[in-house]
Amino acid sequence: MFGDLRRSRRIAYTAAFIGLITLGGWISIPFVPAPFTLQTFFVLLSAAVMKREAVIPVALYVALGALGLPVFHNGVAGFGVLIGPTGGYLVGFIPAAFIAGIAWESGSTIRRIAGLFSADVLILLCGVAWLIVSSGMSPVAAFILGMAIFLPGEAVKAGAVYLVARQLP
Repeated sequence: MFGDLRRSRRIAYTAAFIGLITLGGWISIPFVPAPFTLQTFFVLLSAAVMKREAVIPVALYVALGALGLPVFHNGVAGFGVLIGPTGGYLVGFIPAAFIAGIAWESGSTIRRIAGLFSADVLILLCGVAWLIVSSGMSPVAAFILGMAIFLPGEAVKAGAVYLVARQLP
């Protein structure tokens, strides 16, 4: 590791983004079936900073929470959270980070913005799919409660990520 700046940077970013995603879970507004949080903001920001390697901190975040560290929203933890109503959103963070990271690797503004919004929609779709499976909710109800209500806030977060990330080196 000595002398390998890229590897050192990857480790530092990984630790920082695990912490930031955790912090984003504490900034929440209770809601059913899932709370409004800033976790998705930091997942998308990790993709903008780390590109496709953002999968590393995001997957570790989900794994740490599943193993019992209180990193999920408001400090909840355990595998039970992943099989509960919010599990689909949390698992959806992983492919979303990869998609947004790949999009961010391109120099195109359109691709970057599309990647951020696509990743956000993917998180919500994973959440909706898991709501249908885990709670027996009808697809229409799951879409309304699990996606439609969150879309405006997620659009604002994705836009904010783009504005912040384009200022970074």
